Amino acid sequence: MKKITDERLVLRNLQNTRIVYIVQTFGILCILGYELFTNGIEAMHDNPVWLVFMISGIVAAYLSMSISVEHENKIRNPKKSFIFSTLIILSISVLVAYLVTITPNSGLSQGTLIGVILLICFLIPNVYIYRLRMKQLIDLDD
Repeated sequence: MKKITDERLVLRNLQNTRIVYIVQTFGILCILGYELFTNGIEAMHDNPVWLVFMISGIVAAYLSMSISVEHENKIRNPKKSFIFSTLIILSISVLVAYLVTITPNSGLSQGTLIGVILLICFLIPNVYIYRLRMKQLIDLDD
């Protein structure tokens, strides 16, 4: 198979891929919606299509992050924005953990677990964006 070099055809191929992804995502959502209405939320989460949907959503989000970092108009100080966003993430995680622990029928361990999960889930993309910005900064210096 020959590689396409015509930019117009490459763009059309990317648009076709985007349309296929949209149709696929719509189909997955329809299957999950049907499962939700017929068997409930537990059956929907047990469906392997749910895992495919979550993984494809996460991959799409990370790919979108790399494009958005390259598209930033103003070069930001990666360390300063990383520290600032990490402090915000830490504050939100501690606040949510505290609010969970003071609610009835939940204890310190449940609040701590939810706080740590939130911290990890938001810290991983934060570190990823920091590394992308550092790589962009190094590439500009070369």
